[in-house]
Amino acid sequence: MRVGFVSLGCSKNQVNCEQMMWKTFDAGYDIALEAEDCDVAVLNTCGFLQEAKEEALAEYETLAKMKQEGRLQHIIVVGCMAQRYKDELEMLCPEADGFVGCGSYQNITDVIEAAKEQKQAYLFESIDAPIPEIDRVIVTSDHWAWLRIAEGCDNRCAYCTIPFIRGKYRSRPMEKILDEVKSMAECGIREIMVVAQDITRYGYDLYGKTQLVELLKEICKVEGIEWVRLHYAYPDALDDALIDLIATEDKIVKYLDIPIQHISTPVLARMKRRGTGEEVREVLAKLRKRVPDIVLRTSLIAGFPGETEEDFEELSVFLREFRIQRAGIFAFSPEEGSAAFYMDDQIEDEVKRRRVELLTDIQMQVIDDYCEAQLGKTKTVLCEGYMPDLNMYVGRSEAESPHIDGSFYLVSDTELEIGKFYHVEVTAVEDGELIGTVKGDAF
Repeated sequence: MRVGFVSLGCSKNQVNCEQMMWKTFDAGYDIALEAEDCDVAVLNTCGFLQEAKEEALAEYETLAKMKQEGRLQHIIVVGCMAQRYKDELEMLCPEADGFVGCGSYQNITDVIEAAKEQKQAYLFESIDAPIPEIDRVIVTSDHWAWLRIAEGCDNRCAYCTIPFIRGKYRSRPMEKILDEVKSMAECGIREIMVVAQDITRYGYDLYGKTQLVELLKEICKVEGIEWVRLHYAYPDALDDALIDLIATEDKIVKYLDIPIQHISTPVLARMKRRGTGEEVREVLAKLRKRVPDIVLRTSLIAGFPGETEEDFEELSVFLREFRIQRAGIFAFSPEEGSAAFYMDDQIEDEVKRRRVELLTDIQMQVIDDYCEAQLGKTKTVLCEGYMPDLNMYVGRSEAESPHIDGSFYLVSDTELEIGKFYHVEVTAVEDGELIGTVKGDAF
């Protein structure tokens, strides 16, 4: 029997999908990365926002049609949407043969077996349980992979439903993480993306104090790992020890994802974020001073309940002045169950759209200026593939995280090795992406 996996949503969801693929393969099934020509489809859903729910249901409808046409025998719906809407699943997904919540990924094969016996299974174990240690089938790339160091979140931001979907913050034991990193390196992985909902609080629940710096130091000792990229470091917990490590450790790329969401202190308070706008500015300024070439990524929410024109103007000025190179800008989405859903002073959709457009215009200019400033510089680039239609190779420098920051295009007179690093001189800019000429051999 062949089982196809369709995974939506974030990097943490991707890790869960890779773990389910391993469990399924280990149980003797053939596995695939799509539903076509499969007997069973496992739909790994996102449910963080209404938009994500709609995307998941649209994907489900495609699978349901395949089942009705006899091209698919069974559908299993798993993940965040299943967890969040578990009381409505029979209505939302009537053609599904089983459902798995965020606390039960490790038991995916039990649900597949039940479906084969024409039994509809629901598995929704505790989302606060310790993280099960499961092997993975890494499918992102032969040379980079996500490394999830914790699950869940305790921050309870007013706009967010993650604690209700993924549970409380739980760190993985350091020794288990390091075992996984060593295994990745042995398989040829050269770049790892350290990820959690909040990496800066790693270890507090297990060791009584944060241990991110200690963990990163050990990861950087692993032979074969060349780049370590950090995602989701919260500004209020970004201390001097972590900043110093980023500045001095060559393997940690000079790139940091810091979700600040806003800069207005009143808005941050309504969001139930820790710290003030001034404190956010101070930590970003400290980073820029200590690591002058660092590329910063953040996420921003426009139109949060009660956001005044003055609050929005402060955010606009901040973007112009601090010139954060990478930013995801989103209109506030009122998610049922979150504290912000019930707040007064909701902003009209048209106002939110206008504010997002204005912030996006500012950010596009920041990106254009950043790219122009790279002309003539030499960058280290990880080669990831060849694009025959362009007659160019494609890769990423330290400034590009996969799937969210675009690509770096490489021109070479000789054949390049995929998964190797090259020195590349930036020669052109096109649509916010860099083009360069390879200088020298792979390393």
